[in-house]
Amino acid sequence: MIYKVFYQETKDRSPRRESTRSLYLEVEADNELEGRIKARKLVEENTDYNIEFIELLSDKHLEYEKESGTFQVTEF
Repeated sequence: MIYKVFYQETKDRSPRRESTRSLYLEVEADNELEGRIKARKLVEENTDYNIEFIELLSDKHLEYEKESGTFQVTEF
């Protein structure tokens, strides 16, 4: 499953929509909730990012993201 993680680069400042960034993670999980938990854990263990939202990408959404040219799965 591919998850899109929306985050702020630092926890020191209040979140601003204009500063929101995203990354993509491939996570093996039995269900969506387990995948979100694993994705959060991966990001928290490897970065200082302030996670805003984690979204499971549907097949159509994944196709769109790949076509946008900015799609790249992050590996830790």
